[in-house]
Amino acid sequence: MQTISLSNNSKIIKSFLVVVSGTALLAISSKIQTPFTLVPATMQTFVVLFLGMVLGYRLAVATVALYLIEGSIGLPVFAKGGGFAYLVGPTGGYLIGFILTTFFAGLIKVKNDPIVIFVYLLFSVSSAYVLGLIGLWNYMGLDKSFNQVFLVGAQPFLHIEIYKILILVVLSKQILKLRKFI
Repeated sequence: MQTISLSNNSKIIKSFLVVVSGTALLAISSKIQTPFTLVPATMQTFVVLFLGMVLGYRLAVATVALYLIEGSIGLPVFAKGGGFAYLVGPTGGYLIGFILTTFFAGLIKVKNDPIVIFVYLLFSVSSAYVLGLIGLWNYMGLDKSFNQVFLVGAQPFLHIEIYKILILVVLSKQILKLRKFI
Protein backbone atom coordinates (compact mmCIF):
# COMPACT_ATOMS: atom_id res chain seq x y z
CA MET A 1 0.00 0.00 0.00
CA GLN A 2 2.82 2.38 0.91
CA THR A 3 4.61 1.61 -2.37
CA ILE A 4 1.55 2.50 -4.42
CA SER A 5 1.18 5.80 -2.57
CA LEU A 6 4.85 6.68 -3.12
CA SER A 7 4.57 5.73 -6.79
CA ASN A 8 1.51 7.94 -7.25
CA ASN A 9 3.18 10.84 -5.42
CA SER A 10 6.30 10.60 -7.54
CA LYS A 11 4.19 10.49 -10.71
CA ILE A 12 2.28 13.60 -9.62
CA ILE A 13 5.50 15.43 -8.80
CA LYS A 14 7.04 14.37 -12.10
CA SER A 15 3.95 15.54 -14.03
CA PHE A 16 3.95 18.85 -12.16
CA LEU A 17 7.62 19.44 -12.97
CA VAL A 18 7.03 18.57 -16.63
CA VAL A 19 4.08 20.97 -16.87
CA VAL A 20 5.97 23.82 -15.18
CA SER A 21 8.98 23.19 -17.42
CA GLY A 22 6.66 23.28 -20.43
CA THR A 23 5.28 26.66 -19.40
CA ALA A 24 8.84 27.98 -19.11
CA LEU A 25 9.59 26.66 -22.59
CA LEU A 26 6.45 28.38 -23.90
CA ALA A 27 7.44 31.65 -22.24
CA ILE A 28 10.91 31.49 -23.80
CA SER A 29 9.46 30.62 -27.21
CA SER A 30 7.19 33.66 -27.06
CA LYS A 31 10.30 35.85 -26.86
CA ILE A 32 12.08 34.16 -29.78
CA GLN A 33 11.00 35.89 -32.94
CA THR A 34 11.74 34.99 -36.52
CA PRO A 35 12.58 37.88 -38.86
CA PHE A 36 10.91 36.39 -41.96
CA THR A 37 8.01 38.82 -42.06
CA LEU A 38 7.43 42.48 -41.33
CA VAL A 39 5.35 41.34 -38.37
CA PRO A 40 7.62 39.01 -36.42
CA ALA A 41 6.39 35.50 -35.72
CA THR A 42 7.23 33.76 -32.47
CA MET A 43 8.27 30.17 -32.02
CA GLN A 44 5.25 29.43 -29.82
CA THR A 45 3.35 27.34 -32.36
CA PHE A 46 6.43 25.16 -32.81
CA VAL A 47 6.72 24.62 -29.06
CA VAL A 48 2.96 24.08 -28.65
CA LEU A 49 3.02 21.36 -31.33
CA PHE A 50 6.22 19.90 -29.83
CA LEU A 51 4.69 19.78 -26.35
CA GLY A 52 1.61 18.03 -27.70
CA MET A 53 3.77 15.44 -29.43
CA VAL A 54 6.08 14.85 -26.46
CA LEU A 55 3.66 15.08 -23.55
CA GLY A 56 0.51 13.64 -25.05
CA TYR A 57 -2.76 15.50 -24.97
CA ARG A 58 -3.40 15.44 -21.20
CA LEU A 59 -0.15 16.93 -19.96
CA ALA A 60 0.16 19.23 -22.97
CA VAL A 61 -3.29 20.73 -22.41
CA ALA A 62 -2.48 21.16 -18.71
CA THR A 63 0.77 22.89 -19.67
CA VAL A 64 -0.93 25.37 -22.00
CA ALA A 65 -3.74 25.99 -19.51
CA LEU A 66 -1.21 26.78 -16.76
CA TYR A 67 0.71 29.00 -19.19
CA LEU A 68 -2.45 30.97 -19.96
CA ILE A 69 -3.22 31.30 -16.26
CA GLU A 70 0.32 32.53 -15.58
CA GLY A 71 0.00 35.12 -18.31
CA SER A 72 -3.51 36.20 -17.35
CA ILE A 73 -2.46 36.95 -13.75
CA GLY A 74 0.26 39.23 -15.04
CA LEU A 75 3.40 37.14 -15.32
CA PRO A 76 5.32 38.36 -18.41
CA VAL A 77 5.16 35.04 -20.25
CA PHE A 78 3.50 36.29 -23.43
CA ALA A 79 5.42 37.86 -26.33
CA LYS A 80 5.02 41.38 -24.98
CA GLY A 81 4.20 40.90 -21.33
CA GLY A 82 1.20 39.55 -19.50
CA GLY A 83 -2.16 40.36 -18.00
CA PHE A 84 -5.76 39.39 -18.62
CA ALA A 85 -6.16 42.11 -21.25
CA TYR A 86 -3.70 40.13 -23.38
CA LEU A 87 -6.22 37.28 -23.66
CA VAL A 88 -8.94 39.60 -24.98
CA GLY A 89 -6.53 41.50 -27.22
CA PRO A 90 -5.55 40.81 -30.83
CA THR A 91 -3.62 37.62 -30.04
CA GLY A 92 -5.93 36.21 -27.35
CA GLY A 93 -7.74 33.87 -29.72
CA TYR A 94 -4.47 32.35 -30.87
CA LEU A 95 -3.35 31.81 -27.28
CA ILE A 96 -6.62 30.14 -26.34
CA GLY A 97 -6.41 28.12 -29.56
CA PHE A 98 -3.14 26.65 -28.30
CA ILE A 99 -5.23 24.43 -26.02
CA LEU A 100 -6.84 22.73 -29.02
CA THR A 101 -3.51 22.67 -30.85
CA THR A 102 -1.80 20.72 -28.08
CA PHE A 103 -4.80 18.43 -27.72
CA PHE A 104 -4.79 17.41 -31.39
CA ALA A 105 -0.98 17.19 -31.60
CA GLY A 106 -1.08 15.02 -28.49
CA LEU A 107 -3.16 12.44 -30.34
CA ILE A 108 -0.36 11.61 -32.78
CA LYS A 109 0.95 8.06 -32.42
CA VAL A 110 4.51 6.78 -32.95
CA LYS A 111 3.31 4.35 -35.59
CA ASN A 112 1.72 7.10 -37.72
CA ASP A 113 3.06 7.63 -41.22
CA PRO A 114 4.90 10.97 -41.76
CA ILE A 115 2.13 12.16 -44.09
CA VAL A 116 -0.46 11.41 -41.41
CA ILE A 117 1.67 13.26 -38.85
CA PHE A 118 1.93 16.23 -41.23
CA VAL A 119 -1.86 16.32 -41.61
CA TYR A 120 -2.38 16.04 -37.83
CA LEU A 121 0.05 18.88 -37.19
CA LEU A 122 -1.46 21.03 -39.93
CA PHE A 123 -4.93 20.45 -38.51
CA SER A 124 -3.63 21.09 -34.99
CA VAL A 125 -2.10 24.45 -35.79
CA SER A 126 -5.12 25.37 -37.91
CA SER A 127 -7.30 25.19 -34.83
CA ALA A 128 -5.21 27.95 -33.23
CA TYR A 129 -5.48 30.03 -36.38
CA VAL A 130 -9.25 29.62 -36.61
CA LEU A 131 -9.76 30.78 -33.02
CA GLY A 132 -7.07 33.42 -33.49
CA LEU A 133 -8.70 34.87 -36.59
CA ILE A 134 -12.08 34.95 -34.87
CA GLY A 135 -10.56 36.82 -31.92
CA LEU A 136 -8.63 39.16 -34.21
CA TRP A 137 -11.75 39.85 -36.27
CA ASN A 138 -13.62 40.76 -33.10
CA TYR A 139 -10.71 42.97 -32.01
CA MET A 140 -10.34 44.69 -35.38
CA GLY A 141 -14.08 45.19 -35.72
CA LEU A 142 -16.69 42.98 -37.27
CA ASP A 143 -17.10 45.55 -40.04
CA LYS A 144 -13.78 44.31 -41.49
CA SER A 145 -13.90 41.64 -44.16
CA PHE A 146 -12.54 38.17 -43.45
CA ASN A 147 -9.94 38.80 -46.16
CA GLN A 148 -8.64 41.87 -44.30
CA VAL A 149 -8.35 39.90 -41.09
CA PHE A 150 -6.73 36.94 -42.87
CA LEU A 151 -4.12 39.17 -44.52
CA VAL A 152 -3.07 40.50 -41.11
CA GLY A 153 -3.55 37.45 -38.90
CA ALA A 154 -2.62 34.41 -40.98
CA GLN A 155 -1.24 35.00 -44.45
CA PRO A 156 2.18 36.37 -43.36
CA PHE A 157 2.76 33.32 -41.16
CA LEU A 158 1.62 30.42 -43.33
CA HIS A 159 5.01 29.65 -44.89
CA ILE A 160 6.69 29.80 -41.50
CA GLU A 161 4.12 27.39 -40.04
CA ILE A 162 4.68 24.91 -42.86
CA TYR A 163 8.44 24.98 -42.19
CA LYS A 164 7.87 24.42 -38.47
CA ILE A 165 5.56 21.51 -39.21
CA LEU A 166 8.03 19.97 -41.65
CA ILE A 167 10.80 20.14 -39.05
CA LEU A 168 8.54 18.41 -36.53
CA VAL A 169 7.56 15.74 -39.07
CA VAL A 170 11.20 14.99 -39.87
CA LEU A 171 11.96 14.68 -36.14
CA SER A 172 8.63 13.06 -35.23
CA LYS A 173 9.83 9.51 -34.61
CA GLN A 174 12.46 10.74 -32.14
CA ILE A 175 10.10 13.28 -30.54
CA LEU A 176 7.32 10.75 -30.06
CA LYS A 177 9.72 8.28 -28.46
CA LEU A 178 10.31 10.82 -25.68
CA ARG A 179 6.78 10.12 -24.39
CA LYS A 180 8.05 6.90 -22.84
CA PHE A 181 10.24 8.90 -20.47
CA ILE A 182 7.55 11.35 -19.36
